[in-house]
Amino acid sequence: MTEFAAVILAAGKGTRMKSDLHKVLHPIAGRSMIDHLMASVDALSPVRKVVVVGAGREQLESALGARAATCLQEPQLGTAHAVQQAQQELAGFDGDILIMYGDVPFVRAETMQSMLDRLHMDDAPAAVVLGFEPEDALQYGRVIADDAGRIRKMVEFKDASEEERGCRLCNSGLMAASAKDLWALLDRVGNDNAQGEYYLPDIVNIAIGDGRVCAAVTTNDASEVAGINSRSELAAAERQWQELKREEAMAEGATLRAPETVFFSWDTELGRDVTIEPNVVFGPGVKVADGAHIKAFSHLEGAVVGKDAQVGPYARLRPGAVMEEGAFVGNFVEMKKAVLGKGAKASHLTYLGDATVGEGANIGAGTITCNYDGYFKHKTEIGPRAFIGSNSSLIAPVKIGADAIVAAGSAVSRDVGDGDLRMVRGEQIVKPGWADRFHDTMKKKKAAEKAKG
Repeated sequence: MTEFAAVILAAGKGTRMKSDLHKVLHPIAGRSMIDHLMASVDALSPVRKVVVVGAGREQLESALGARAATCLQEPQLGTAHAVQQAQQELAGFDGDILIMYGDVPFVRAETMQSMLDRLHMDDAPAAVVLGFEPEDALQYGRVIADDAGRIRKMVEFKDASEEERGCRLCNSGLMAASAKDLWALLDRVGNDNAQGEYYLPDIVNIAIGDGRVCAAVTTNDASEVAGINSRSELAAAERQWQELKREEAMAEGATLRAPETVFFSWDTELGRDVTIEPNVVFGPGVKVADGAHIKAFSHLEGAVVGKDAQVGPYARLRPGAVMEEGAFVGNFVEMKKAVLGKGAKASHLTYLGDATVGEGANIGAGTITCNYDGYFKHKTEIGPRAFIGSNSSLIAPVKIGADAIVAAGSAVSRDVGDGDLRMVRGEQIVKPGWADRFHDTMKKKKAAEKAKG
């Protein structure tokens, strides 16, 4: 395969988003638009990636790091002008160039590959355009092409005749061309139009005027090339992504009791025979093993759920939470950077932070690991088969030994040995009749206050 470079246009101001965050950095399923796109690009192993930036360039450069070169378009004089800004970064590169848009995040790698492949067919097109056929063509530019996909004309809607507007093949704006052809054609694009801008589609008409072939590749899924320019369109993209992910999860063997209420992250991994009840949210970095059961209203992020483990309802697993095989957390249990061993359980009203819990241990209701002293985090270690009574506070750093018991209501600040019982409670004092005398006194005082008023 001929080497290729990707040029991603992301210089727009994104004013319709009404946001201080750069448009292409807005997340879909926990991953920014541009990262969704770059993941598809990276699947084809480009030799270079160049992102054309403008407003908000510092945000983009920080987010991209060393993953792509950047070049500045200032002032912004149209899409052809934007692509030209990448020429210096690609000096000496003589392979193919794929032109993408940072706010069109869902283009599949297979679609990109089909564009690159079309460049190398026998008719050697000067440019390849990605077309699509929406249900409503609206005011998209049209691609007038024959049955073989050879383009006769590219035309903007406002300039199209009634017959041309009847064409359903629309221009997505995405293109591919060899570096040699692309730079030469861009040099000839003019700005004699109502906006005084240099438009990328003009390179197609210029090449056709030279007698060169230009070709269209059509995607079967118009949503693949949907651009995102507003919060409403961002929400629509999220909805589209989630619907696809839900269908994929069920096709791979997961049960979703109410699919429309479950929200996945871009990297959620589910095993077979996983059951997910309504209103479950997965943040980034979650892996769920075979047979696990995620109950209603649970939130998981950065967590690993082992085989046949149970989560919730109303549980929260934060980053670093690991539940081993058969472990169980119930309602209103929170885990953070903690390991719950095989078969161990914390049934309700518990916080486990910076902790390890051994196999078969039982954590009683209302137990908390006191892991933070205001300056540093400290670790709690609970041994296998230990029993922690309800309403206990384990003040880290502390170790509870195997088979040990911590009595309910204890505040444990020193290690507990294997098989030991630790009870840390204040002395219980009983004063007979005290409550009756207290109530009598207070009732008389209240009556006296009422009589005064």
